[in-house]
Amino acid sequence: MVSPSLRIRGRVSALHSLGWILLLLSVAANPGRTQTVDQALWVTDGPVFSVVASGGTLYLGGGFRRVGPATGAAVPLALSSGVPAASFPKVAGRVYAVTPDGVGGWFLAGGFTHVGGVARSNLARLASDLSVTSWNPGANNEVRTLAVRGSTLYVGGRFTSVGGQTRRYLAALDVSSGAVRSWNPNLVGNSVLALVANSSTVYAGGIFTSVAGQLRGCIAAIDSATGAPTAWNPNANSNVNALALVGTTVYAGGNFTNIGGQPRDYIAALSTATGNASPWNPNADNYIQTLTVNGATVYAGGSFSMIGGQSRANIAAIDAASGAAATWNPAANAKVNALVVAGSTVYAGGEFTSIGGQTRRRIAALSAATGLAVAGWDPNANNVILGIAVNGSTLYAVGGITSMGGVDRNYIAALDSATGAAKTWNPNANGPVNVLALRGTTMYAGGVFSTIGGQSRLNLAALDTGTGVATSWNPGANNPVYALSVSGSKVYAGGTFTTIGGQPRNRIAAIDVTSGTAAAWNPGSDGVVATLARSGSKFYVGGEFTSIGGQLRQNLAALDTTSDAAAGWNPGASHRVEAVAVAGSTVYTGGHFDAIGGQSRNRIAALDATTGVATDWNPNASDYVLAVMAHGGTVYAGGVFIGIGALSRNRVVAWSDATGLPVDWNPNVSGAYPFVFSRVSAFAVSGTRIYLGGD
Repeated sequence: MVSPSLRIRGRVSALHSLGWILLLLSVAANPGRTQTVDQALWVTDGPVFSVVASGGTLYLGGGFRRVGPATGAAVPLALSSGVPAASFPKVAGRVYAVTPDGVGGWFLAGGFTHVGGVARSNLARLASDLSVTSWNPGANNEVRTLAVRGSTLYVGGRFTSVGGQTRRYLAALDVSSGAVRSWNPNLVGNSVLALVANSSTVYAGGIFTSVAGQLRGCIAAIDSATGAPTAWNPNANSNVNALALVGTTVYAGGNFTNIGGQPRDYIAALSTATGNASPWNPNADNYIQTLTVNGATVYAGGSFSMIGGQSRANIAAIDAASGAAATWNPAANAKVNALVVAGSTVYAGGEFTSIGGQTRRRIAALSAATGLAVAGWDPNANNVILGIAVNGSTLYAVGGITSMGGVDRNYIAALDSATGAAKTWNPNANGPVNVLALRGTTMYAGGVFSTIGGQSRLNLAALDTGTGVATSWNPGANNPVYALSVSGSKVYAGGTFTTIGGQPRNRIAAIDVTSGTAAAWNPGSDGVVATLARSGSKFYVGGEFTSIGGQLRQNLAALDTTSDAAAGWNPGASHRVEAVAVAGSTVYTGGHFDAIGGQSRNRIAALDATTGVATDWNPNASDYVLAVMAHGGTVYAGGVFIGIGALSRNRVVAWSDATGLPVDWNPNVSGAYPFVFSRVSAFAVSGTRIYLGGD
């Protein structure tokens, strides 16, 4: 099984500061057929580094903490129970906003590419039966906020084009047809983040500096007929993230400290006549992300700890007259991004895992009287909620979610291949599992953990496939394990360790399957061993090293299992090797290199198993290759790339081993939402299915 690189993992962590998104795909394994995604297969809330398919079970190791049904990024829930609808179109990407369309359906906005399998660029409309309608204006970048007024849908975001028309950050669309109206405020800046509208005026908040050539600092009132800004000009000194309109007052929340001509920390009430800030001043100590008004109460959510003169963690109810915080205090343990009131209940969405005195992952129903979480209402989202809206008996929750419901599974899990659901098997590691290898009824796991299967086990363990309990086998690697291969009576391990099985062993070792002690075999490497592939009595070893088996070998070597010495085979990869797969007389390799086997080869190559010389096969990947698999006459590669030679292939590709030509197989793996780094880092095959793991 192929392990992710240390460099790649660091890069992913930085770019996924908004939350990991992971998708496991099950597709027809016969190249040339249409790829069919197994909709029943559960997904994880973090990356999958290793996949093993055996019998009716799919084993996963990675950086995840939970597995659950695949829902996509927008989920309709029963308002009364929080239970998802029986069926609905799944959104591929991130959804920032949702609003009823006025006739029983919904508008969705975000950074997405497909809704229910239908291509939609960042905007979509669902009918009352939740089917995807033909309404399809399309935007060329994220849409962050929506407001419906009569026959017009106002959309704001980061886009510069909607429906094929130039519109910077703000546009008006026909509710029925999706046609772009001539209305064009032509903003300058970065984006629109909040919208509210009445019969004559559209109020916009965000990160902009001018509207139709007039200076407007992050907030503006725009004539709904002409698109020109009115004289209203509160001139906020930083982002306006949220707006609420009640009568003659516009409530604004954001990152500002001055608005409407007054010092106002993050929240203010503005006169619709003058744009001046009223005396109302809750004075938050950090930014406001969402506002909603119900009667005499203004509900605020964000990332604050003080507001209205009281300690309030990220959510508060504020008196609309005095600006003082009410006694209502659900105390969320992380940011609140969305609020809506329905009857006697306040629904909240965000990044929290505790609110209203209960464990609630990212979405909750709170009593408007007590602030306590409503018992039993617990959809359990696996990632950030960015927007919620209510229409009748349905609450639509949207965000970066890929699953609702499910079960906790820390870094390792088993799914039923037939139903797609999690099995009870639960070794419960306390750190990432990088690699899995199966031998009979024992699953070997390597990673960065100190407990697993109910026992103290340092970075390497053997687990019973029936119970998930760790066996007595306990080699104890002193540093992470990234590669495993089981052969005969030995478990071969690679990583960054320097002791394992009770012996000094530099980054590579053979361990007795019975005793857990290190065998005499001791090639030793001066750098990380990231991948192992056995063929006969030989191991092909890849990683980031300059010496192994007592010989100078650059990132790739062949080791004889009966000798410590490296074989004469010496392709010399210019940079790190992440993956190795053997097919007959050919060794396929993937990684970061641009030269290998004496030839220029970008990140993927085929090497002669005898000479180490690169063959003529030269796919030329555009970015890192992290996984390679040879199966049934086909070679599969996964990674970060978006192109292989002249082909457009996103993160996964397949070739014929016999001809070296690409086959018509293109699952087209995307990221969590557009512009986010993603990868395929593991493969497994079972019957007519190939499983892809990654993020």
